[in-house]
Amino acid sequence: MQQAEDFRDETDALAAILQPLSEAEFDQPTLFKGWTIDDVIGHLHMFNVAAAKSLESDAAFADFFAPIKRGMDKGISLRELQYPWLAGLRGRALMEEWLRAAHATADAFAEADPKKRLKWAGPDMSALSSITARLMETWAHGQAVFDLLGQTRTEHDRVRSIAHLGVATFGWTFANRGLEVPTPAPFVQLTGPSGAVWTWGDEQPDNRIDGRAVEFAQVVCQTRNVADTALRTTGPVAAQWMAMAQCFAGPPEDPPAPGARHMRR
Repeated sequence: MQQAEDFRDETDALAAILQPLSEAEFDQPTLFKGWTIDDVIGHLHMFNVAAAKSLESDAAFADFFAPIKRGMDKGISLRELQYPWLAGLRGRALMEEWLRAAHATADAFAEADPKKRLKWAGPDMSALSSITARLMETWAHGQAVFDLLGQTRTEHDRVRSIAHLGVATFGWTFANRGLEVPTPAPFVQLTGPSGAVWTWGDEQPDNRIDGRAVEFAQVVCQTRNVADTALRTTGPVAAQWMAMAQCFAGPPEDPPAPGARHMRR
């Protein structure tokens, strides 16, 4: 699957900006809920391994995820839940183990049947959806690290898969909040980093979203508030969606406030 190679490339792009860091710098807090770089990498590492376990077998995933689920049921945050599993792994050692395991996960998914059904924390999903989610999480959480280090990420058209995930979760965004899903969904027209133009849905002059694919992905991943982008929303449904878009699983989360997440200058 191409998405497996995209996940590998996104992982390598994040690893490249981590390589020069000292041990102490991994403990710097980001603008994502105060998570440190170590927290971000530990989170990505744990769920990359979880995805690999789900591809291995239902039983392997169940064994791996059972202690995480028990902790979640007790109200323990995902950030705290990774610490026992990491068993003190941190800094450069954590970075190297995350990178090694991520490549192993990419290798496994590259050869998998895209339609294979896999167990997960929420509903079962296809192998294609699973590795696309790993790409999305790496890109989204990586944004906090790029922002902290004051570096502009070189974007690629692999962001299209993340934008597609954002479009596909239009209904989920509303249903997850107990709201009626409006119809029809807005027409979406986005420009990729290469200049390619991508569209979703039927053309609707009064119900649409236009702009850069990267900014759309930032909004649906909640790494930016829509007010901090140049996205153009037309119609009340498009505006409501972008004000609360959420392409990731879990309970409803509100986007960051305008100006709350930005690149460090």
